[in-house]
Amino acid sequence: MTAPADKRVAVRPDLRLAVRRWPGVGPPPFVLVHGLASNARLWDGVAGRLHAAGHAVVAVDQRGHGRSDAPDAGYDFTTVTDDLRLLLDALDLRRPVLVGQSWGGNVVLEAATRWSDRIAGIATVDGGTIDLQERFPAWEACAVQLAPPAFNGVTRAELEGRMRRMHPDWPDEGIAGALANFTEAPDGSMRARLRREVHMQILRALWEHRPPQRYGAVDAPVLLIPADTGNAARTAHTRDGISRATGLLPRARAHWLAGDHDLHAQQPDAVAQVLLDAVADGFFA
Repeated sequence: MTAPADKRVAVRPDLRLAVRRWPGVGPPPFVLVHGLASNARLWDGVAGRLHAAGHAVVAVDQRGHGRSDAPDAGYDFTTVTDDLRLLLDALDLRRPVLVGQSWGGNVVLEAATRWSDRIAGIATVDGGTIDLQERFPAWEACAVQLAPPAFNGVTRAELEGRMRRMHPDWPDEGIAGALANFTEAPDGSMRARLRREVHMQILRALWEHRPPQRYGAVDAPVLLIPADTGNAARTAHTRDGISRATGLLPRARAHWLAGDHDLHAQQPDAVAQVLLDAVADGFFA
């Protein structure tokens, strides 16, 4: 499998975004957008398979994440979708398919409401329909329930062991991608790359984002790839959201996969195949 080229791209005078780029010639190119507290390397498996099929692929660390710059502000949906548009300009990507997971799914949905003429379509991996106010009418409750956990004092070996116990069916590239969410301190302990205060800014923006109010403004095909995690209540809630989305979006279809929320890390073959099938049958034409 071809190794990606890693680089940092200046998209604003004060912001460089880290990207992993796989060359390709067949349209459309794919731009892969991670979720909250994640990073571009979680997409390595999917990206490699899309690249093997001939497509150019770019996986991006959004601001504050991975190896991208981490300004103190600018984590609202308008700014982060402008970051993506500027990245497309900087890399001269013509009519890509934007693929987002979790929060990244909501990000690419918002991008499609603002500049759908720039893209061939979007795909969302267990995201894009996240409407936190349905679960948490008050922000304060959301902030308490979904605040990031602390990892103070955990070593790399301990963290990797914990991940492998939690995700015994993840391939090694998925585990490596998850470990890239952290950096090792001089004392050997692991720290999340995403600062807690930035995490909470993004969570607040996600809580304020109401996808059902945005669906009517999307003029691009939308491929929804929700996860059936085996939790009956969660799946029922997700199914309601998917049904609402497919009813309101002008051009949408859903393809369910059984697995984790991080389907892209757990099942890169399956996720890549769903995307390739949508290209092959003309859904993104």
